[in-house]
Amino acid sequence: MDGHGRATAPAAGTVLNALANGRGCAFAIDLETTAEVTLDDSGAFRGEVAEAADADTGLVERCAELAVARWGDDAATTGAHVRTESEVPMAAGLKSSSAAANATVLATCDALGVDPDPLDACRLGVQAARDAGVTVTGAFDDASASMLGGITVTDNTQDELLAREAVDWDVLVWWPDQQAFSADADTERCRRVAPMADLVAELALDGRYGEAMTVNGFAFCGALGFPTDPMLEALPDVDGVSLSGTGPSYVAVGDRDTLESLADTWNQRDGHTWLTTTRQTGCRTT
Repeated sequence: MDGHGRATAPAAGTVLNALANGRGCAFAIDLETTAEVTLDDSGAFRGEVAEAADADTGLVERCAELAVARWGDDAATTGAHVRTESEVPMAAGLKSSSAAANATVLATCDALGVDPDPLDACRLGVQAARDAGVTVTGAFDDASASMLGGITVTDNTQDELLAREAVDWDVLVWWPDQQAFSADADTERCRRVAPMADLVAELALDGRYGEAMTVNGFAFCGALGFPTDPMLEALPDVDGVSLSGTGPSYVAVGDRDTLESLADTWNQRDGHTWLTTTRQTGCRTT
């Protein structure tokens, strides 16, 4: 153990938002968050976000604190400094919090010289997110996709992995210049679309991910008050399109030529587009 660790974790897109019925589905995409952790004996856990000096660092500080408590065995290790740097826009629905949590937990473990079970590390990050108040559901769906790679279906009420599969998709992301924090989402309105979420879960567990995410997108655009126009611009050519998380970003999957054409359309909107792919590998030390 040298007291310094580094790890990266991918972002994720939504197939099923877990706010309605506690079940979720997400897939890792090739946008990364990196965390560097340096352990010390300061008695304090301090965080720093490279892109935003005034950002709330409570989540990554809690991740490091819980990881040291769980896997550390040196009484002199009582604090840490965590620095994150990310390609993932914050509060855009692209699972920036889950990626930061996963990267921080694994970077802390790297600094401690331990190699935890990935799902144990993922669940610890989910607990930190609950403790920090940045999630309503615990986001085990988002966190598991980021930690493991591929696509995961989960029961977030039990932090249980129901299914995981490798998916090789091209992905187009569009996010406007606004933010939507998951913890601020209107959960009561989301619960009203539970019957649709049940259908999405059935489709996802049957491997019909494109159909699942499109149904999810229309349901949660309605519940959360986001426009469906970006989805309609993508249909019927893409394999699937959805509001990602609690917004404001949208994700579409399909063949590259179709997504490049859609990018031309989405680029006419204010905001940013990113043409990327899914990630089969998840969080890793570097």
